Amino acid sequence: MTSDRDWTGRVGDTWATEWRRTDRSFEGLAPVLNAAILAAAGPQTRTVVDIGCGAGATSLASAQALPDGQVIGIDLSPTLIAVANHRAGHLTNVVFRCADVAASVETHAPIDLYVSRHGVMFFADPVAAFALLAKAAAPGAALVFSCFAERAANCWAVETVAGADDASGPTGAMTAPGPFAFADPAYVAELLKQAGWRATTPQRVDFGYRAGGGADPVADAVDYLRRIGPAASRIRDTHGAERERALARLTSACVDRLTGDAVEFPAAAWIWTAHPARDSQGSLP
Repeated sequence: MTSDRDWTGRVGDTWATEWRRTDRSFEGLAPVLNAAILAAAGPQTRTVVDIGCGAGATSLASAQALPDGQVIGIDLSPTLIAVANHRAGHLTNVVFRCADVAASVETHAPIDLYVSRHGVMFFADPVAAFALLAKAAAPGAALVFSCFAERAANCWAVETVAGADDASGPTGAMTAPGPFAFADPAYVAELLKQAGWRATTPQRVDFGYRAGGGADPVADAVDYLRRIGPAASRIRDTHGAERERALARLTSACVDRLTGDAVEFPAAAWIWTAHPARDSQGSLP
């Protein structure tokens, strides 16, 4: 489980340092997510909020695709927000705020469109958080977000720690805040319903999670995955011979996934689109 304190400190700092390689890992997913965002945007879309915007990739893509809209990227990490601000460059229709989305979203209401690339799985209380988003939503608003599908389909999270003592298992159900908290579509559909959202059937996207490239793709992938992901946690939390075994396991997994000039693991995600239930029912349930 990753806490708010982690994101404002060590975890956020690591992701800020690794934003380029993180964006690269999502290169197969980002175009599909951005297309879903554009499809959900209406002609009157003016205010867009990016939930857990990180280093700003989805915020910037949305600002470019919706030049008449104002995009507000919100994240808990001050270092990630600093990176996002630097990346914004000449764009005038995007701003970044260091804040808790659920606690601050009302100040930006009414909101026409919420977007997120893998930022919503870390809500401590997802029903309460999504309910606050629904409350601040404009009539006809939309919510579009991506999240990882089941852990077993995300080989970067399984093969890099294969053989380790993992109580959750590769297919274990996990709903605590973390990368696979929203892996179960039935669970996500129910929590969205409880929070006042009407969701369509999610789109499943299988993509290549590119972990390594450059002159030495394996070394690049090992360096990246020992900083971000389950192998990173394993290596950080172990010592001596156990730590050496974890490093060897990670390296072996990256060698096995080397093809040409890249290390790429099979991955899968869901893309959800939802609208406030009040739009069709007259009031929130």
